[in-house]
Amino acid sequence: MEIVEALGRVPLFAGLEPGQLQALARIVGDRVYGRGETIFSEGDEGVGFFVVISGRVKIYKLSAEGKEQILHLFGPGEPFAEAAVFAGARFPAHALALTASRIFYFPRAAFLGLIQQNPALAMNMLAALSLRLKAFARLIESLSLKEVPGRLAVHLLLLAEEQGEEEVRLDLTKTHLASLLGTIPETLSRILARMSKAGLIACRGSNVTILDRDALELLASGEERL
Repeated sequence: MEIVEALGRVPLFAGLEPGQLQALARIVGDRVYGRGETIFSEGDEGVGFFVVISGRVKIYKLSAEGKEQILHLFGPGEPFAEAAVFAGARFPAHALALTASRIFYFPRAAFLGLIQQNPALAMNMLAALSLRLKAFARLIESLSLKEVPGRLAVHLLLLAEEQGEEEVRLDLTKTHLASLLGTIPETLSRILARMSKAGLIACRGSNVTILDRDALELLASGEERL
């Protein structure tokens, strides 16, 4: 019953009947990962997908020189590696638990059988993949078209939207945030200091208060430079 209740809180499975959630529970692999533990590596066979129940997961790529680029960060209720369900291909990136995490694993073959019985599952999967595609397109645009201050401004504005506050909490280390933004921690620290000096933000530990939203939006759009 505890697994069924946990599944019921996952947006991907919203609208499913109790019997459908119970069918899902019968194929779930309930896994626990320690901080820093690898969930899968790039090139591993994509034999299923995952949903974060607690904790935090990063999806990342490594360059030939060993430089890390974070592609996605996932928290409770969020699925990842869903493309494996439809493509059956190898995983195109690495996945690692940033914190101690509980993760549900869904084998591809068993899940496809449930989709055939419950079309609502397929619609939910498509919606989740659509949102992921939008986020990925935003990341590519930010990394390719914006300078680092603009990328950081976009990130802060997105956090403010998600958290519903002008004071946002950075729940990543500077190392991980720098990797997400395609830079290094030293550069990130300098840009935060410059934004603070310019009166755009105020930093207090892991909290950042947006002081001048209009200026931050201009920076995010590329109309202004820091």
